Order: sequence, then C-alpha cells, then structure tokens
Amino acid sequence: MAFLAAYWWVLVILIIIFSGLVTVNQGTIAVITMFGKYRRILRPGLNFKIPLIEQVYKTVSIQNRSVELEFQAVTVDQANVYFKSMLLYSVINQDEETIKNVAFKFISDKDLMQALIRTVEGSIRAFVATKKQAEILLLRREIVEFVKEQIDHSLEDWGYHLQDLQINDITFDQQIMDSMSKVVASNNLKAAAENEGQALLITKTKSAEAEGNAIKIAAEAEREAARLRGQGVALFREEVAKGMSHAAEQMKQANLDTNVILFSMWTEAVKNFAEYGKGNVIFLDGSADGMDRTMKQIMAMMKMKEK
Repeated sequence: MAFLAAYWWVLVILIIIFSGLVTVNQGTIAVITMFGKYRRILRPGLNFKIPLIEQVYKTVSIQNRSVELEFQAVTVDQANVYFKSMLLYSVINQDEETIKNVAFKFISDKDLMQALIRTVEGSIRAFVATKKQAEILLLRREIVEFVKEQIDHSLEDWGYHLQDLQINDITFDQQIMDSMSKVVASNNLKAAAENEGQALLITKTKSAEAEGNAIKIAAEAEREAARLRGQGVALFREEVAKGMSHAAEQMKQANLDTNVILFSMWTEAVKNFAEYGKGNVIFLDGSADGMDRTMKQIMAMMKMKEK
C-alpha cells in the first residue's frame, strides 16, 4: 500500500510539472497572467510556467492580418460614393510593452476589428466630404495618405501599425455613372472632331502647297519652253533669211530674176496652208495684184534684213 501511494504521488507531481510546459507557435507570443494580473510573455518555442498559478491569458499573433471593407461616403456636392478596400495591418513590434497593449486594450479581436474598421471609414468619409464627386476618382493616393496620417497614431496606442490600405473600387449611383459616361463620350467625340479638323486642315494646306508648287513648276517650265521656242523660231528665221540671201545671190550671178524665189515661197505657203490647215478657213488674195503686193512686202523685209 505504501508503494502504491508513493506511485500516485509521483504521478501527480509529474502531471503538475508537465502541465507547466507551454508550447508557443511560431508567429505568436503568449501573454501570461498570475491571479488575473499581467506577469510576463512567452516567446515561440517550449516554455515553462508555474503550474496552477500562472495562466496563458491570450496568444497574440504578430503576423500580418487583412480585412476587406465596403462602405459609403457622401461628397460635398451630395453624391454617394461606394468604396471597396483592403486593409493590411500588424503588431508594431515584439516588444513586451507592445504585446501588453495588444493583449489588454480590447476585450476581443472582434472589438479591435470593429474599432479599426470604423476608424478607417470615418477618416475616408471625412476626406470625401470635402471633395466633389468629379475629383474622387483621381484622389486614390491622396485618400490613402490621409487615412494613414489620421489613424496611425491611434493604432500605435493600440499596439498596431497600418501597413497598407488599398482602395480596389470606387463607384457612384447608377445615374451618376451614366452621366459620367455621357460626359466622357462627348469629350471623346469633341477630341475626335478636333483631331479630324486638324487633319483636314493639314491635308488642305499640304494640298494647296502641292498645287502651288505644281503651278509654279508648270509656269517655269512653260516660260522655259516659250524661251526655247522663241530661240528656235529666231534661228529658223535666220537660217531662212541666209538661205534666201544665198539663193538670190546665186541667181543674180546667173542673170536670173530673183522674183522666182518669191513666187516659189508663195506657192509653198499656199501648199502648206492646204496640207496643215485642219479644215480651218484661210482667206488669201490670189489675184496677180495681191501676189505682187505680198512679194513686194517680202522683198522689203529681205532688204531690211540685209541692211
């Protein structure tokens, strides 16, 4: 009987000793109280507490935590704005005082979450209330910076730190969304019309410049052609005069009448009119007096050429 009683005492002692062993998981810190009062903290790993006297009051997670928020705000021009955001927060550090604040500031994690959400929502609503609905979509970064500045001090008192606030979606009432779509569509049409007008102006300007250059080139070409034609006619007349002078000189040396040359030129002219007139009506004085007058005129021109 004495051996059995000793065995039971040893078993009880072992149970009491083993009940004092506490395993703290990685990423958490255990808060120990004794008779309801804060005593100390236990780090991750195997720890020992005084059996039956010290108690694990709460296990505080030092890992990052996130929560999604959906709430409504009103702008200064009375437009309803709907936000969907994600809040990322964590314990500031692993110091004993910080862990103590985290463990005892709130009764439960539910109360902490409610206070955190309401604080963030209140800060965003206060910011939105000073802005117009047309400005909200462009102020995501400003909203985040404003919220961080407003609530970081409160979170530090609680032992937490706001790491990030992401505003994933900003929407308005359907009527406002429709009106904003119409404004965007009209602005796009206006920009398209302006671009089309600019393109047309550029096209017309380039076309006018090209047409002006073409006219200028054509005029210069025509002027050059006229100059060349004039030179050709002058050379032709000069050669004709030389030929006629040479022929007349030879006929004088042969004691022949030079009027034969004029008669030949007259007949060649009449023949040329007939061949290349293309149906045009040309009136010539075919009488002997008319031919005589024409020949005298030609002879007068030749004498002037010789002088």
